[in-house]
Amino acid sequence: MVSNIQNGTALITGASSGIGAIYADRLAHRGYDLILVARNRDRLDRIAVRLADETGRTVEVIAADLNDASDLARIEEVLRTDASITLLVNNAGVGATAPLLASDVNKMADMINLNVVALTRLTYAAVPGFATRGGGSIINIASIVGIAPERLNGVYGGTKAFVLAFSQSLKQELSEKNIRIQAVLPGATATDFWEIAGTPLAHLPGEIIMRSEDLVDAALVGFDQGELVTIPSLPDIADWQEYEAARQKLMPNLSKQEPAARYRTSI
Repeated sequence: MVSNIQNGTALITGASSGIGAIYADRLAHRGYDLILVARNRDRLDRIAVRLADETGRTVEVIAADLNDASDLARIEEVLRTDASITLLVNNAGVGATAPLLASDVNKMADMINLNVVALTRLTYAAVPGFATRGGGSIINIASIVGIAPERLNGVYGGTKAFVLAFSQSLKQELSEKNIRIQAVLPGATATDFWEIAGTPLAHLPGEIIMRSEDLVDAALVGFDQGELVTIPSLPDIADWQEYEAARQKLMPNLSKQEPAARYRTSI
């Protein structure tokens, strides 16, 4: 179905499969032109041809490894210079399920570079143009382990906690510039993430696994509703609101001149 809606261009990282490929499909059908970024050029090309045929949108592909400094710099340059870009979807990332003592520290460093450093650099590349042009949107794919780090590998949880905190800070800083921020916190999702991370999907209880299509569709409803944090699995939004209210309650007491009474020594 060809859409006559014009929403500008969405740049999506990790767009060759899984969540990123579903975002590409949904956003093209919403009237976005696309720039699809991933390492696998063949997959990107197949997705691009299909979506261009189905929607009539312009779909560009860029084969790039965001853990490679020169490839990352190429994508940063696109975000700095392409004035048609109105939406950045920071989806590229890797995970791990092994505990610390069973993990390769070099692979953990690569995870930090992709999940944190690349996401940060791409955001910094996009935001000045959005501000100059009067608006734009950033969707950051985090994870429920950002608030439940005990669930999986601690480094992975730490990277996703960064994505959540970074998104919250961006919202605070950029809302007056008409730049929308959303952090999406998926739970277990049916993608190749699990196989790559070291735990085949078949080893997980079926009742906790969400289809990637359902995940993205729910996340886009949250985006349409203006949510900063979207947790597609969470049945009652009041639970998140109470969590956030408790966090906000801490704010006035997090920095004071004197230690709390329970830390004072008696002589």
